[in-house]
Amino acid sequence: MPKVYTGFQDFVGARSARQRIVDDVLEIRSGDRVLDVGCGPADILAFLPQVDYLGIDYSEDYIDAARRRFGNRGRFLAADVSSLRDQGITGFDVVIALGVLHHLDDVSAKGLMRDVRDSLKPGGRFVCVDPLIEYPQNPIARLLARLDRGQFVRTREGYSELARSVFAIISVEPRRDLLRVPYSHAITRCSL
Repeated sequence: MPKVYTGFQDFVGARSARQRIVDDVLEIRSGDRVLDVGCGPADILAFLPQVDYLGIDYSEDYIDAARRRFGNRGRFLAADVSSLRDQGITGFDVVIALGVLHHLDDVSAKGLMRDVRDSLKPGGRFVCVDPLIEYPQNPIARLLARLDRGQFVRTREGYSELARSVFAIISVEPRRDLLRVPYSHAITRCSL
């Protein structure tokens, strides 16, 4: 599965999108403690400065791929974010979830956000990037969002409502320039 995922990501220009996300969106500084929820093969790590990185994902295959590629540059766990608190793994400066929320129904997404909130240190931030449904929207972007494996692609208001149920400070901004194909992303930023 990681090879199929990686091949599709390369085709749509995800590599340059990841660089833009790091440069324009995440605001991660060298030395930050970063948790990447649903990290997949941890592709974003190649673009981050020197950080204390923990990537978690349900998929052992993705975690194995991340370990092979990055070795000791980060830590990688096949786990659920809710298990981190039980293990005493908290105190993150930044938690990121790239392409995760649109795979979760509202109840599961709110649960994830509560777990993320509990894993942040005071002043920490949660940043999500997910497909976005807009009205009006480029027909190709709309079609690609609807064809996504994630069954819960939301509007800007939908992502705002989720975040507002857990976090005090939120913003949701559309981005239409991250991929080489027409596509709309929601950049959701949350803090306590």
